[in-house]
Amino acid sequence: MANYRRLWFLLIGILAITFALLGYFGREVYRQAPPIPEQVITPTGEVLMKASDILDGQTAWQSIGGMQLGSIWGHGAYQAPDWSADWLHRELIAWLTLAADAIYGLDYNALNPEQQALLTFRLKQEYRSNGPDAGNILVVSERRAQAMALVASYYDKLFSDHPEFQSSRESFAMKENTLPDASKRERMANFFFWTAWAAATERPDSDATYTNNWPHEPLIGNQPTGENILWSVVSVVLLIAGVGGLVWAWAFLRREEAEPHAPPRDPLSLVTLTPSQKALGKYVFLVVALFTFQVFLGGFTAHYTVEGQQFYGLDVSQYFPYSLVRTWHIQSALFWIATGFLTAGLFLAPIINGGKDPKFQKLGVDILFWALVVVVAGSFIGNYLAIAQIMPSEWNFWLGHQGYEFVDLGRLWQIGKFTGIVFWLCLMLRGIVPALRQPGDRNLLALLTASVVAIGLFYGAGFFYGERTHLSIMEYWRWWIVHLWVEGFFEVFATTALAFIFCSLGLVSRKMATTASLASASLFMLGGVPGTFHHLYFSGTTTPVMAVGATFSALEVVPLVVLGYEAFENWRLKQRAPWMQQIKWPLLCFVAVSFWNMLGAGVFGFMINPPISLYYVQGLNTTATHAHAALFGVYGFLALGFALLVLRYIRPDMQFNERLMKVGFWWLNAGLVLMLFTSLLPIGVLQFYASVSQGFWYARSETFMQMPLLETLRWVRTLGDVIFIVGALAVGWQVVKGLLGIGEKPALTTAVTAED
Repeated sequence: MANYRRLWFLLIGILAITFALLGYFGREVYRQAPPIPEQVITPTGEVLMKASDILDGQTAWQSIGGMQLGSIWGHGAYQAPDWSADWLHRELIAWLTLAADAIYGLDYNALNPEQQALLTFRLKQEYRSNGPDAGNILVVSERRAQAMALVASYYDKLFSDHPEFQSSRESFAMKENTLPDASKRERMANFFFWTAWAAATERPDSDATYTNNWPHEPLIGNQPTGENILWSVVSVVLLIAGVGGLVWAWAFLRREEAEPHAPPRDPLSLVTLTPSQKALGKYVFLVVALFTFQVFLGGFTAHYTVEGQQFYGLDVSQYFPYSLVRTWHIQSALFWIATGFLTAGLFLAPIINGGKDPKFQKLGVDILFWALVVVVAGSFIGNYLAIAQIMPSEWNFWLGHQGYEFVDLGRLWQIGKFTGIVFWLCLMLRGIVPALRQPGDRNLLALLTASVVAIGLFYGAGFFYGERTHLSIMEYWRWWIVHLWVEGFFEVFATTALAFIFCSLGLVSRKMATTASLASASLFMLGGVPGTFHHLYFSGTTTPVMAVGATFSALEVVPLVVLGYEAFENWRLKQRAPWMQQIKWPLLCFVAVSFWNMLGAGVFGFMINPPISLYYVQGLNTTATHAHAALFGVYGFLALGFALLVLRYIRPDMQFNERLMKVGFWWLNAGLVLMLFTSLLPIGVLQFYASVSQGFWYARSETFMQMPLLETLRWVRTLGDVIFIVGALAVGWQVVKGLLGIGEKPALTTAVTAED
């Protein structure tokens, strides 16, 4: 460790400071979360709802798919409205209509500008100051109670099969009778009201609402706060400073090191495959099987944005509604990407252990595989039964659908997934720990071990909330998984695993691989850990959370600016030795990762990261642009690269079919580009303008989203989807051919025994 002491101390120091920030301000999330009133009453004492009714409504919302059907506070699906913004706007319009009739005997739109200004002034005064009293009792005016009842009646009809709103359900990609139980619809309306109330009511001793004035709603003066603009400017300045500092360090501090001579033969092909490595074929198949399934579901889900209840004329929404297929689409992505990473780790473990399996390693690999299959199948079946409203409501959270994007699977299946990851950690450590005891430079292995442990344990953050946990607190822990676990520790694992692979292949020196991995880990963690808060600007948190999130999330982009050079370096590796042609296509996947990391995570990520930007675009298709480019472009290509690399070594006589792989690789990239630049991004930009000019509710409204131009742009996406699907099928068929030995030809190198 002596040679890398400074880098280790830097990494440990960064982790200590950033996790201290994450923990301290996480405590503030608990303390400052918007209150759930014990009762909501009228001035005459009529009880409109209780805290338990609001939480019951949260549970009802979870049971129909939650964030997979519209969004709450901007987090969730994009076709249906954001229910918080939609409820708020509808309630405000209802209040103004009632007030205009009571005071002037006219419709609000028939009033002159002076009369309208007077009513909107009174509206703002009432709504922004309507907080609970010292006993946590919320008193709403009789007029507001009437407005709430009108909006609740609309939602009761919308989520049933009432014929009046059939066209709206189709526009929102909702199935008929989404929530059959009338009492649950009533409770869900209470929950929607509470989320809208928190977005309209100022915190005590503050001129900003509990959601930092989100969403943009001109009727009550919801607009960006001064702090929002301040920390947005700070984030841009820090980004420029960080990029400048990185360029300076790259130019003046980076030490060039002579590249080692590439070995005449592939070192990994000279080691006899162990039983556990030979057993990884089924993992590789599971990766491409789930990948293909997910891609077809993506096309199916995207088509629902055009024909909300049909698939080219076939009425399928009653069996496979949008909320279900979107759930499966996202969950299958997480499953196959995670499986790709687990496969890479299990392949490396025997290599690390000196080319031999620990005792019963193959048995462990087999058990883990079938456990994964059970969790995938069980969670998908549970999702179906929950959204179909077949599953008893008391079982929903545990066996059905949690309702939260990216962690939709029932809690029992989540426990199973966590158990599987911990089991994978044990399998990895059985190969790593003996190697750590060997003499020599073990710093790279130590970093790989740390990332493996983090992956194994940090998924457990998802157990810190429950079915009826406060929404703000749940969001805090959910982003520990979506951002910190996936975007943080998986990133470090991928970087270190690739460095270890290239080092084992003799293509880079151990010193260079170790130094680069430690430096990259420090950069990723510096912005990535407290950068988790950039997802929580408007989720019921306070200004300090916004400040920390904006400041550090800007630094997340900094290391991504040099990924073009990393892509070039990875590309050059294929020319280092003739046998590198055998892993050309996995290598190209890693080159694609660098490109999409720069564009998808860097450019599109920072596009929505500053508070002033996210204020207007959170929950629009700009977010989907970043999500698709980063999730598949970075982690998807990484998982495919790992799967193809493992396939190459466990089937040593296999050669990649050039024509098939060209179609697979380039059509995946082309399809993703078309998907983003001909549909998602243009729609997002148009929504952004609508959000700025008229309000967030309008950017997600039926009126705006069903405009002919936007409908055309959603149809245009079909071209990119089809091209992407063809690429996925080509990659999948290549893997199947490789595993079955179809069309196999003698390879340039063949596996030999260690003794040879």
